[in-house]
Amino acid sequence: MVDQRRWHPLLAAQENPTGTWSLLDAHDRVYGTIEIRRVSDDDVRYRVSFRGAVIGWSNTLRLACERVHGEFLRNHGPDGGPIASWGTNDRGRPIE
Repeated sequence: MVDQRRWHPLLAAQENPTGTWSLLDAHDRVYGTIEIRRVSDDDVRYRVSFRGAVIGWSNTLRLACERVHGEFLRNHGPDGGPIASWGTNDRGRPIE
């Protein structure tokens, strides 16, 4: 059995073409891409995209993979606030 604590989003990344990594979901669909970019002679950055939209830049491939995967996980939850009133009415006063 695989130790789940050792899995990392980097393991879901496949490089093709050179310098471009695609992160795949369980159905082998690409949900994010990372492209290496040289910004100066000695400085490299990774362009991070989720479903075609750039969501940021990173200075390591590991962090770039974490950012894409984090966005992937956030997109699985419901949008908006909680449905429960938490004991207040719509004017912010306690319910009596």
